[in-house]
Amino acid sequence: MSEELDQNLNEEHKHTITPINGLYENWFLDYASYVILDRAVPHIHDGLKPVQRRIMHSLKEMDDGRFNKAANVIGNTMKYHPHGDASIGDAMVQIGQKDLLIDMQGNWGDPITGDSAAAPRYIEARLSKFANEVVFNADTTEWQLSYDGRNNEPITLPVKFPLLLAQGAEGIAVGLATKVMPHNFIELLDASIEALKGVRPNILPDFFTGGMADFSNYNEGQRGGKIRVRAKITEKDKKTLVITEVPYSTTTSSVIDSILAANDKGKIKIKKIEDSTAAHVEVIVHLAPGISPDVTIDALYAFTACEVSISPNTCIIQDDKPHFLSVNDILIENTKHTKRLLKKELEIRLHELQEKIFFSSLLKIFIQEGMYKNPEYENSPNFDNVVEVLHILFEPFKPSLYREILPEDFKKLIDKPMSSITRFDVKKADEQMKNLEDEIKVVKNHLKHLTDYAIAWFQRLKDKYSKGRERKTEIRLFDRVEASKVALANVKLYMNREDGFIGTGLRKDEFIADCSDIDEVIVFREDGKCMITKVADKTFVGKGIIHAQVFKKNDERTIYNMIYKDGGTGTSYIKRFAVVGVTRDKEYDLTKGTKGSKVLYFSANPNGEAEIVNVALKPHSKLRKLQFDQDFAEVVIKGRGSQGNIISKYPIKKIVLKSKGVSTLSGLKIWYDDLLKRLNVDGRGKYLGEFDGDDRILQIHKDGYYELSSFELSNHFDDGLILIEKFNPEKVFAAVHFEGKAQNYFIKRFAFELQSVGRKTIFISEEQKSKLLYLIANPAAKVVVDVLKGKTQIPEAVDVVLSEAIDVKGLKANGNRLSPHDVQKVTLIEPEIEVEEDTEDDSIEEEIPIETEDSSDINEPEVSSDDVIESPILEQTKPLPTEQPLLNEAEVEEKIVEKSVIESPKKENAKPAAKVEEDKPEAEEKPAKKIDFEITNPNDIEIDDKGQLGLF
Repeated sequence: MSEELDQNLNEEHKHTITPINGLYENWFLDYASYVILDRAVPHIHDGLKPVQRRIMHSLKEMDDGRFNKAANVIGNTMKYHPHGDASIGDAMVQIGQKDLLIDMQGNWGDPITGDSAAAPRYIEARLSKFANEVVFNADTTEWQLSYDGRNNEPITLPVKFPLLLAQGAEGIAVGLATKVMPHNFIELLDASIEALKGVRPNILPDFFTGGMADFSNYNEGQRGGKIRVRAKITEKDKKTLVITEVPYSTTTSSVIDSILAANDKGKIKIKKIEDSTAAHVEVIVHLAPGISPDVTIDALYAFTACEVSISPNTCIIQDDKPHFLSVNDILIENTKHTKRLLKKELEIRLHELQEKIFFSSLLKIFIQEGMYKNPEYENSPNFDNVVEVLHILFEPFKPSLYREILPEDFKKLIDKPMSSITRFDVKKADEQMKNLEDEIKVVKNHLKHLTDYAIAWFQRLKDKYSKGRERKTEIRLFDRVEASKVALANVKLYMNREDGFIGTGLRKDEFIADCSDIDEVIVFREDGKCMITKVADKTFVGKGIIHAQVFKKNDERTIYNMIYKDGGTGTSYIKRFAVVGVTRDKEYDLTKGTKGSKVLYFSANPNGEAEIVNVALKPHSKLRKLQFDQDFAEVVIKGRGSQGNIISKYPIKKIVLKSKGVSTLSGLKIWYDDLLKRLNVDGRGKYLGEFDGDDRILQIHKDGYYELSSFELSNHFDDGLILIEKFNPEKVFAAVHFEGKAQNYFIKRFAFELQSVGRKTIFISEEQKSKLLYLIANPAAKVVVDVLKGKTQIPEAVDVVLSEAIDVKGLKANGNRLSPHDVQKVTLIEPEIEVEEDTEDDSIEEEIPIETEDSSDINEPEVSSDDVIESPILEQTKPLPTEQPLLNEAEVEEKIVEKSVIESPKKENAKPAAKVEEDKPEAEEKPAKKIDFEITNPNDIEIDDKGQLGLF
């Protein structure tokens, strides 16, 4: 019976059954749409999510000019937001911390330190003046019923400002997410004005946490873009670093935790870290003894949260759908929307003014014409008769009115009390109507020139609210910090030559060097093979290891000298080469590749040194001299794949080092990149010269002190740098400076003295208010001093030639006064002089290209930048004029004694290569001309088009 009943029920309700697949599809789409539109993604027009919009509406609803408890605002918002009070409170705190829409009172937390806000019952809020002026207008707001139908809430708020881009937004919805970066208040207003003028904006983020950011891959905030943000780290002294600004999306707590974690892993080495953050960020990092502060700064960027990468994703709601737009397109749309809102407000205002004039005109006619005394009007039995009578009475005046008279207008006239009618002042009414007409003209003019009106609106916002909202994040270009170069040597590397193992776990075997666990190792074997592999606990690299060392990427100055015997012919070859372009874990043959080849001599030279070796040959009937010396300096540096030059066709008994050599490479050419504020060898920026040995770099700062530094590429340089060049103790400078104690201008000539690296020495007066005005190296330069002479204060201009005004004195000398009179102005004049173009070196240098890899590499696929090192051109001061094989002394003697000609072997046939470098030397790059720089204003420093540096 029950089975029949169930069957009947199923038949009866068959048409109402929905498949499960359909249920999941519909329900999921409904849920996803709800989360996207009503929870996580902001609207393009007001830049707010629904919960934020409801909080702002509640604040406006409760606004009486005084602060309200945050708990009360949360409670009022729950009328509109169908979720818990905790989510409303968190959203309200986030709005308040952005310090734009809400005035806060109490502990609202600190997003920089990560401290949370106090409970809502302890903190108070009210709308800011900016929010009241920009965000709200009931007349232009579109309304909808709240979730329970009891109240009206705004669909979007009529925000007349690019609020979304000013505050930024983050949210995770179903199937998509949004991450809009905050931008600078002033820059947004400027960009909106430019957009109204038809110029496409190009805005960049600005973070309230400050720091430095590289926006080169910002991609206008769209998907695929990336921002690199760094903390601002300064070197207090050689043992202390100070973090004064942290990256956006981090806190001081998270940065400190990441530094401690890196220290525990051995990536960096610090003694202790202190958090002294109060009103401003101050995290003090104390370094361990012997640790370089410059390298540690790079290591902090590489291994800690001092550098973060942010991927923006500007997803917004527009026309009830999610859209992915660039920030510049969002700004243009916000600007257009603001213009539309301003137009709507003007039209509403025009209508209000016209209505006021309309009713004032009706009232004036009604009273002046005595219509209220008309018998028909007074004796009308009901309102309909009154309307008919008034229509007749107003008929002659209707053409002068801007619209038809409605019954409601007559009702307003009838409702006027008799006392106001009898006291009606026609003159005053005419004056009020004239004022209204003037205002109407102004409004109509604004409507006619709506773009200019919108520009004036944005300009007024800038003038009124921009104070204290200057850019906080410094826009910079960052160089790529290679972790392997800055990682602390936290492990020891060992090798087992016979068994062919290397690694950090072979502690009983031969020690190689200290290294980091992310380094790479280069290994050379007796069979003429080499390979590069990662540092590991234990790695097999092949038996017969002759040399192993930590490998430095892009190191073109480490030159390997090698002599090997070819296994096929028995001929011995000599070669010099660098290893700068290899694939990790791949074996490379440094010989001709024949079976039985063997390395007879090998040395690694970190600066291209070329030693002299003694070669002993095995006895042979044709040889009378069985040993000779070979200088590696006579061998051209080539690619690692070249076979080398013949050193002997006869068997070699042994090779012994006779004497160590000196470097055959020229000095290291250094450039200074002012954008990155780093040294480089890639030709970017200002050329400083060739550096070698104890050469130093001179840094001059705007505060009047100088510092000498090494030419290490890891060095960091301050923002206050006004001159950087190769230090020359013979070079004479002239300085014009203001002495704070004497309150007068002085001139001095001096040369900077050699001192220890990193020491800062002031070369002007240390008194307060002392300033450096000019620093000039041009001996022909002069200054024009405008003075006031005598009691009558007669103005006069005096020329002072710097080289004649004073002799060269010591660094600490104050110098001579520029003038005994009252100095009003000092102007530098530098005559144009021809600067001789000195060559970089008196000796003729030839750049010798390294030969490319062998044919086995031709068809190899490209590998990642982590595995491949490019092969730059190396330089050598003593190149061989040709590539002819070398004749040893025994062969020369044999040729003379036996009067027989020894055939020179044919020129080496290099195997096909993947890359081909021309043998023709590249043109020598000329050194930077000696430049002078000038300082004309102690507040700013610039570099002029003539290469002069100074304060302008």
